Amino acid sequence: MPEVVLVDPKTIFLLYFWGNFFTCILIFSYSFSYATVDNRKTLKWFGVGKLLLTVAWILIILRNVIDDFLSINVANSMIFCACCYETIAMLSLLKTNTKKRFRLQMAITFAAVIVFNVGTFLGSTINTRVLIGAIGIFAIYLPPIIHYFTEKGKKNFFRTFYVLCYALFEILILIRAAYRYMHPTNLFFSNDTLDSFYSIGLFLVALVGIVGFLLLVKEKQDHKIRKLLDDKNQFFSIISHDLRGPVGAAASLSELLAEDIEKYSREEIREISEMLYQSNKNSYKLLENLLEWSRVQTGMITFSPEKIILNTLIEENIELNKNAALNKNIQLSFEPSGLIEVEADKNMIDTVVRNLLNNAIKFTDKNGKVEIRLLKTDRKVEISITDNGIGIPDDIKDKLFQINRKVIQKGTENETGSGLGLLLCSEFIHLHRGKIWAESNGGNGSTFKFTLPFVNAGSN
Repeated sequence: MPEVVLVDPKTIFLLYFWGNFFTCILIFSYSFSYATVDNRKTLKWFGVGKLLLTVAWILIILRNVIDDFLSINVANSMIFCACCYETIAMLSLLKTNTKKRFRLQMAITFAAVIVFNVGTFLGSTINTRVLIGAIGIFAIYLPPIIHYFTEKGKKNFFRTFYVLCYALFEILILIRAAYRYMHPTNLFFSNDTLDSFYSIGLFLVALVGIVGFLLLVKEKQDHKIRKLLDDKNQFFSIISHDLRGPVGAAASLSELLAEDIEKYSREEIREISEMLYQSNKNSYKLLENLLEWSRVQTGMITFSPEKIILNTLIEENIELNKNAALNKNIQLSFEPSGLIEVEADKNMIDTVVRNLLNNAIKFTDKNGKVEIRLLKTDRKVEISITDNGIGIPDDIKDKLFQINRKVIQKGTENETGSGLGLLLCSEFIHLHRGKIWAESNGGNGSTFKFTLPFVNAGSN
């Protein structure tokens, strides 16, 4: 029977140290050289985790040189924190909202640090500390692994392989914890066969997990680049198609006035001038929305939330749209439920309300009605703009808020639009962590609603 060669504990320490050290260099180099702004934050969390692990292993290696408080309490606390940073980086790659999950990870880490240090100060044995450490690390990694397995959506090979590596990592930790519980020893790393295989396996799984993490980051970055390219193509499509119409009309009308102005009566010239004005106005609105949207996509627009009173903002927009409503004899009404304050970017929410109110007027017949409501629901504020106009057909409703889907629907007086204003509204509400949607039955009007996080309220 071949003899099993056992791994010396010192070799294990050095293996972990150099592995984490080179991982830090790799992560930070990739972050500064190739990563996008979004991925850089994720890589920073992962890199900080590996940096903490590197420092922790240095303290553990110096066990007999430095004070026990540093080599035991501080070192193991840093290991728990390193695991927390790594799992936060894992969770940030998920599509769902991760704020609550981040808090859960920090809470588990805090509990693990407290239990370990209390156990150490109470004089627990090395075996007990190893068990506490194993259970703590297992508990920290468990939630993100569960979230990855239960996340809805398409799972590719890299994602599955990455999660399986960490699942194997958890199994190895459980096996070692169970073994140490049944065969207690007062050595951090014993010279037995199981500890040797455990250490090598843990190192290999961690190494493969790091590669898997980087591949997932690159996949996310490639997906964003593909989306930006698709959006860019759609952007040029909007410019070439939707902008050409009003600009072409303006050019034709201008040509009529320039060449044959003496042939037209004063009334005809006024009519042509009004058409020219409308054409230029449509071009300006489209250009304004295009520029705003491009600024959002390129990250040039600054998100600056501040406390604003929604009632005042809505009333200001009603005042701005009064003339447009009067031209069609449309009644504008506002029904607030008290004075409501939110923390939001005033310019962005101003743009959202203005676009939605403008659309409501555009798609409402003469003598119609547009109602704006402001409601508090749980921890959110819901703003709804309802009209009794022509409504939205189901085939168009499914295309709203999507840049890659063409939306063409003329207003009640043949007003044109590209749907870009709604896309801009969606982008701005998304930045506020809110939701926006439309409710409509064809021919029976429509309601556009969006939500914002609630800050404070009072009664007026």
